[in-house]
Amino acid sequence: MDITYHVNEEDSPHTYIGDIAVDSNLSHPLTHQQHTLITFTQLQRTVESGSHLFNVTNSGKLYTTQTLDAESLCTYNKECSRIVKVAVRKGKTFMKILKVKVIIEDINDNQPAFPTKEISLQFDEGDGKGMKKSIPNAIDKDVGFHNHMIKYFLAKSESEPFSLLVTRRADGISMLEIVLEERLDREMKEIYNINVVAKDEGSPPKESVLKVRVIIRDENDNRPVFSRNIYNVSIKNTHNKNIPILTLSSTDSDTGDNKKVSYYFSPMTSDIVKRQFQVDHSTGKIFSTESSSLDTKLTYQLYIEARDGGSPPLSSIATVLVNVINQHNNPPSIDIDYVSALNHNTATISEDTKVGSFIAYVMVTDNDVGYNGQVSCSLHHDILQLVSMGSKEFKIVMKSSVDRETQDYYNVLITCQDEGFPSLKTEEMFSLQVTDANDVQPQFNKDMFKFLTYENEKPHFPIGFINATDPDLGLAGKLTYSLLHKKRNPIPFQISNYGFISTNQSLDREHRDFYEFEVFVKDNGTPSLNNTVNVEVEVLDRNDNAPYFTFPSVDPFTLDVHYHPQSKNDITVLRASDRDNGNNAFLRYEIISGNERQLFKLDSFTGVLSYSRTVYQNDAGSYELEFVVKDSGTPILSATTTVSLTLTVSNKTSPMFTAVHLQSGNNLNLTWVIIIVVAAVIISVAIVVSVTLCFIRGTNTRNNSARVRENSQYHSRAEMKQLIYQTNNPIVVTKNPEEMLSNNSPSIISSSQFYPEENSSKDWKTATLVRTLPKSITVSLFSFYYIIFGLYFIDFSFDKLLIYIY
Repeated sequence: MDITYHVNEEDSPHTYIGDIAVDSNLSHPLTHQQHTLITFTQLQRTVESGSHLFNVTNSGKLYTTQTLDAESLCTYNKECSRIVKVAVRKGKTFMKILKVKVIIEDINDNQPAFPTKEISLQFDEGDGKGMKKSIPNAIDKDVGFHNHMIKYFLAKSESEPFSLLVTRRADGISMLEIVLEERLDREMKEIYNINVVAKDEGSPPKESVLKVRVIIRDENDNRPVFSRNIYNVSIKNTHNKNIPILTLSSTDSDTGDNKKVSYYFSPMTSDIVKRQFQVDHSTGKIFSTESSSLDTKLTYQLYIEARDGGSPPLSSIATVLVNVINQHNNPPSIDIDYVSALNHNTATISEDTKVGSFIAYVMVTDNDVGYNGQVSCSLHHDILQLVSMGSKEFKIVMKSSVDRETQDYYNVLITCQDEGFPSLKTEEMFSLQVTDANDVQPQFNKDMFKFLTYENEKPHFPIGFINATDPDLGLAGKLTYSLLHKKRNPIPFQISNYGFISTNQSLDREHRDFYEFEVFVKDNGTPSLNNTVNVEVEVLDRNDNAPYFTFPSVDPFTLDVHYHPQSKNDITVLRASDRDNGNNAFLRYEIISGNERQLFKLDSFTGVLSYSRTVYQNDAGSYELEFVVKDSGTPILSATTTVSLTLTVSNKTSPMFTAVHLQSGNNLNLTWVIIIVVAAVIISVAIVVSVTLCFIRGTNTRNNSARVRENSQYHSRAEMKQLIYQTNNPIVVTKNPEEMLSNNSPSIISSSQFYPEENSSKDWKTATLVRTLPKSITVSLFSFYYIIFGLYFIDFSFDKLLIYIY
C-alpha cells in the first residue's frame, strides 16, 4: 500500500480523512506552481470494492461520502479496511496510480448483549461441588478488538454458592458456566437469583446484565458436540442448489429435549454468506441459494452453531470453509474510467494533450479459473495505445498528437479475449471528443493597413476597420483589439473591441500629417495568443490656414529704390507661405492699391515686383503699395501687407513731357499750366462745333437749290455724289471738257445723262454740279480732319496735365 489512513466509524458524511497529495510525497520536490498542476482521480467507485464510501477531490483530499458502520462493513477479528485506487496526473501527463488503504476504526458504540435478559438454571440437589451449568454468552457487535472483547463477572452476595467460569473458544466466543461451589440443599433454598455482568473493554466500557434464576433440580448440563471443529468442502460453481453442500453432525449426551440439536448461522457469519447459503435447522444440511452468484468469490467461510433444546439451551460452533471451483467460461468484463468524461461512454481530451498523456483506466474482470480467466486486451488506433499495468489492469495513453481543426471526433474500440476454449472476447467502444485548445494565433487579412482621413474632423470620426481572424472556438476565437504606441508619443486614435479605429480628438495636419502605430490583437483563450500589424494614417489637408508674408516681414514695410537707365526691371520679390499643402498652399499675388500710375506690376505666381513701363524722372516719389496673397483652397484665404516704396530716379533719365522741363527749368506755376490747358480745350471744342454747324448749313442750301430745278434734265447732287463715291477711279474736276480729254480723265460726254443737252454752254461755272460738288467735298474733308485734330489735342492736353499734376 502507498498510503494508509484511519477513520472512525459513525463519523458524519464528508469527514476529512487525509491529504493524499501531501502524504504521498509526490509534491515534495515540486515548486508551488508545479504542485498546482497535480490532479487526482478516484478509480472504480463500486459498491463491491467499497471505494464508493469515499471521495477524492482533484487536489487529493480524501473524504467520506456517508456515515461508516464498521459492524455492517466488516467482521470481527479482521482488519476493517477498504482500498481506494487513485490516478495521479501532472497536467495532462499520467504519473501513477496510488493504492490508498482506509482503515475504519471501530468505536465502542455497541454494548454487550445477552440473547435474553433473564434465564433460568436448574441444579440437581445431588450435584456436588464443581457442577457447571452453561449460560448464554453476550455478543458485542463491535468489530474492534477491545470493543468486542467482553469480561464477565457475577454480581452476587457472598452467601450464594456459585461462581462464574469463563472459557474462550477458538472462534473467540466466550463460554459461560455457572459453577456450583458447594452442595445444594433444595430444602434450605430452592431458588437463587444472581446477576451475570458482561462488560466490554472499550473506552468508555459498556455493560449489560443477565439475570440468572437458579432452580434446584436436575438440568441440561451437556452441550452439543460437532464431529469436527472445522469442515472444508469444495464445490463447483455449477453446483445444483437443491443438493446439499454438506450435512453437519453433532451429539449431545443429554436426554429428552436437552438432546435435541438445532443448527443456525452464528452471529459471526457475514451477511454475504447468509445470502449465498442457507442451513436446514433440523438436519444440519447446507445449501447454496444461487449457483450463478458463486462466481463472485472463490472461498466462503461459514460459522454454524449447534444448539440443544435444553433450557437454557447449550450450543457449540463449527467452522465450514466452502471452496468454489469455477467451471464456467465467461467472457471478460471491461470497465473504463475516463480521466475527463463527457458522459458514460465519451471521453474528452484537449487538442494540446501531449503524447504519452493518461486518458483512461481500464479494469478487466474475468473470474473464470485457469485459461478461461487469462485475458489479453488490444486497442488498434491511430492516436491511442493500450499499456498494461499488471494483471488485468491497463491504461490508455496518447500515441500521437491531435488537431481539432483537422478532426474533432474519434471512435475507439477495445477488445479483450480470454485464453479459454472456445476463446471468448468482449468489445467495448467509446468515443473520444477533441476539445479546442488555443493553438492558432490570430491572423490579419493584410500585412499593413493604410488609411486616409481629413484634419479638423470631430472626435470619434471613423478611420477604418482592422480585420483579423482566429479559427479556434469559443473564447479562444474571440478577439480583442488595442493600440500600441510609445508613452512619449501618444496617438489621437482609439480602437473598439471589434477592430474599428476612430479618432479621440480633432486632428491637425499642420501639427502632424502622418501617424504610424501598431494594432495589437489577442484572443481570449488560455494561454492567450496575439499578433500585431502596422497601421499608417495619412492626414489630408483642409484649407484652414491663411497664407502669410515672410517678406516683407513687417507691415508696413519701407523700401527705398533708386532707378537708373541701366537698372534691371525687377525691384524685389514678395514671399509668402501657407501651412496647408496642395492647392490649399498654391499662392497668387496681386497689387490691390497704390499703383494708380500703373508704374508697377506683380507676377501673380512668383511674387516678383517689377516696373510695368518706362520710368521717367517725374515718376520719382513715394508709393503706398498694398499687396494681397491668396491661396487656392475652398474657401479662399488671404493676407495683405503694405510696402512704403520710395523711388528715386537718376538724372540721366529723360523727362516724359515738356511740361516737365518747364516745371523744372522755368518753374511755371501749376495754376497757369492748368489755365492754358483748359483754354486750349475750350478753343478746340469751339472750332469743332463751328465747323460742324457750317457743314450742316451748307448741306441744307444745296438740297433747297436742287428742289427749285424740278424740270431740269440734270440729275440731283445726290446722284452725282453717288457717282463720285461709286467709281473705282478718282474724279478730277476741271473747268472745261477739253482739259478732261487732255488729261485722260474719265470723261463726261455730251450725251451723258449728267451733261445738260439743251444748254451746251462750255462754261462749267454755270453748272450746278461744277459749283457745288467740289465745295461739298472740300468742306466735308476739312471738317473731318479738324474734328479729329481737336479731339486729339484735348486728349493730349489732359494727359499732360495729369502727368504734371503727378
